[in-house]
Amino acid sequence: MTQELLQGISRFRKEYFPRYREQYRRLVEEGQHPKTLFIGCADSRVVPDVITDAPPGELFVVRNVGNIVPPPKKEGGPHGVSAAIEYAVDILEVSEIVVCGHSHCGAVESLYHPPEGASENLRQWVELAGAARVEGEPVTPELLRRTERRSILLQLDRLMDFPNVRGRVEANQINLFGWHYLIEEGEVHIFDVERGEFVLQE
Repeated sequence: MTQELLQGISRFRKEYFPRYREQYRRLVEEGQHPKTLFIGCADSRVVPDVITDAPPGELFVVRNVGNIVPPPKKEGGPHGVSAAIEYAVDILEVSEIVVCGHSHCGAVESLYHPPEGASENLRQWVELAGAARVEGEPVTPELLRRTERRSILLQLDRLMDFPNVRGRVEANQINLFGWHYLIEEGEVHIFDVERGEFVLQE
């Protein structure tokens, strides 16, 4: 274990935890009741609690390569992401789901340039976002940004394939949101359904 991680644990205990001690105790005594299911990328540069400045207990976070939502029924047995979505919706009864993609996403880039030595699991997983790929155009930074946003919308569509999600959306019990986080600018652009585009959150 790196010295940096051990020092981080010490700072957490000495500086961070005391500020939220009572909140942590309430979360243990009363259980967690997060409002938001946050589906984000496993990229180390994308940290949901930092981006949203959320206190403990606010977000139920699911992170994976490419912030991908798999089909609700997958051959080969249970799927961890699907189970987490169902847990958040059916048990925790979250009122909103955020799918947060980001700039410079390696999973999106691999749709055009698969990395050498990628395992079968990784190749199959990333291809779940394959419908976001733009064919017949040069692969430029602008195309990659557009593909990242297309992938976010694809994942939102796939959420609606989950019967429990669709039922609650149609009953106005859950709202779905697509976010695109620009790492280099610290900006979050949120998809505006009426305008049909991502809009900067000021």
